[in-house]
Amino acid sequence: NACMSKLWRAALSRLIRSMGLLAGAGALFAVAAHAETALRVGKAQAENFTFMPANVGIETGIFKKHGLSVQIVNFGGSGRLQQGLAANGIDIGLASGPELAFVAKGAPVIGVAAMADAPYVANVVVLKDGPIETIGDLKGRLISVSTRGSLSEWLMRELAIRQGWGKDGIRTVGLGGMGAQVAAMKTRQTDGMNAEASTAFRLEDEGVGRIVVNFGTLIKDFHIHVMYARREFLAKNPDAMREFLKGWFETLDYMRGHRQETIAMASRAIDMPASTMGRVYDLLMPAFNTTGRFNPKALETLGRSFVETGVLPAMPDMQSLVTEKFLPGS
Repeated sequence: NACMSKLWRAALSRLIRSMGLLAGAGALFAVAAHAETALRVGKAQAENFTFMPANVGIETGIFKKHGLSVQIVNFGGSGRLQQGLAANGIDIGLASGPELAFVAKGAPVIGVAAMADAPYVANVVVLKDGPIETIGDLKGRLISVSTRGSLSEWLMRELAIRQGWGKDGIRTVGLGGMGAQVAAMKTRQTDGMNAEASTAFRLEDEGVGRIVVNFGTLIKDFHIHVMYARREFLAKNPDAMREFLKGWFETLDYMRGHRQETIAMASRAIDMPASTMGRVYDLLMPAFNTTGRFNPKALETLGRSFVETGVLPAMPDMQSLVTEKFLPGS
């Protein structure tokens, strides 16, 4: 009995020590999990390749390495994304450069990084068997865009002005996401659509559509896409913003060095054939801004356009609408 009692006491002692070790490990795990900052990141369009580093950064674990747990929220257009930011539905928004006009109008956000420059991602697509064959044929036509005040609408106005037709020389209608816009064009409710590259290439590959304008060939000094953040979020979580931007540029480096892997991930995220996504990758990877810094000439182009298209009565101080303090090396 004495021997058995000693054995039971020894076993109990080992059990207690094991439980202590498990509790310690659990506590360390809880601390690590607690240290991971949750970020809500919105994309103005789910299909846009320029926003794909958010998906790739999650899938490769790059953001997690920077202590971040990133949740992606997709919106059907830039206007809706800005509403999401204003309503505290998201912390960071991946959207268009022309949305700096929202900042000028008092939106509680600021541009924190230039994501892409010349607008190679944007195209005017029409039906392959339709009557529109050249830019000149677009005068007076009805072209779908995502939402009012969005990049796609701004580009159509800018194109009309550059053609000498005035800002309303091409009519526009906001239809939301790419699916609704494609359906409207196929049923000839619209004459065409302003489509990002992945949708444009897919329509060409399917024999449905034809690209008549690539905006990157027309507009050079520009910021097609800008990253925004709520000012309140920046005040409370400046380090999280810095870590997200570090992860963003690290993800871009990964994407440049891993073409096939990136194409595979983007194809899954957008549900698109790898052959089509390969065309998108080759067109748009060089268009990414590698530093996030804002080009004064590009900001001037945007500011001038706000006046020409009637979005704002006068050009704002463009530098007041953006900040570079959260970028790596700042």
